[in-house]
Amino acid sequence: MSSAPPFDPPPFDPASGRDDSFELTLRPRDFDHFVGQRRAVENLRLAIRAARTRQESLDHVLLSGLPGLGKTTLAGIVAHDMGAQLHETSGPALMRPGDLVGILGNLAAGDILFIDEIHRLNRPVEEKLYTAMEDYVIDVILDEGPAARSLRINVAPFTLVGATTREGLLSAPFRARFGLQEKLELYPADELQRIITRSAQALKVTIDDAAAELIATRSRGTPRVANRFLRRVRDLAQETTDNQIDKDVAAEGLRRIGIDDNGLSRLDRQILQTLIRHGGGPIGIKTIAVAVGEEERTIEDVYEPYLIRTGLLQRTPQGRCASPQCRDLFDASSPQPGRLF
Repeated sequence: MSSAPPFDPPPFDPASGRDDSFELTLRPRDFDHFVGQRRAVENLRLAIRAARTRQESLDHVLLSGLPGLGKTTLAGIVAHDMGAQLHETSGPALMRPGDLVGILGNLAAGDILFIDEIHRLNRPVEEKLYTAMEDYVIDVILDEGPAARSLRINVAPFTLVGATTREGLLSAPFRARFGLQEKLELYPADELQRIITRSAQALKVTIDDAAAELIATRSRGTPRVANRFLRRVRDLAQETTDNQIDKDVAAEGLRRIGIDDNGLSRLDRQILQTLIRHGGGPIGIKTIAVAVGEEERTIEDVYEPYLIRTGLLQRTPQGRCASPQCRDLFDASSPQPGRLF
């Protein structure tokens, strides 16, 4: 392999924010080009065909799952296949009921309103959505005290598409108002390999099957992570191999951002090392968060699902524990080259 370029990218952080400008170039526009999530895609396509046949708005849709699995992409595809305008916002952006009134008032019949992180809506805003979703009206209270009066505003029939990484935080009455509820699952490596190959074409780089497979197996089952890895490997290929990505280039690119042979990031290893230092656990999430310098919620939502899925971490009522597999991979007293750390 050629000499290393004169830069060293920062370590990979699964919790880092997405690069929307980058993702938009890679995001499929219709179901035919969307890879994976077969059950959810089939259900959505059927519902869209039925709604268009009846010339009605699509029923409200709730998409749940870990970050980076395609919830925003599916919302855009739903709008495309319905021939509707997509309006995007997020739960934290809707602070007051008045914010919701302004958005709903600008919707045309059949439009799609996409709310990301919908579990972060505050309760007054959520309650205003109830009548809007069911009866297409919203009540606004004018003035205060004895002079207060209610004004009912009609809303054009619309479809609400909500995306959440924490479905359990939605209240039962709110969740029940979504006629279509789909949970997105982590992707197998073969589907991620197809996504990586397609993304490489969009980025105008050449990647062989072995390199795509290597990146796919270390991408945590998440297309967003796979595309982020591909972008970093592309940088290396651009500087060293004239945009040709083979297995050696992919391995070196991943090493530079802190991804080891087991697909673990720097913070993954810190979490596991904390467990090992405490005798394998059990220890509480607060202790882990202090030890690695990360928020509890980020550890629970971003890092733990992958560590649990790979069998390296176990969650028990008493706390987190290192699994026997983790103990086999990491020997705290005599770490060996090529092992986990």
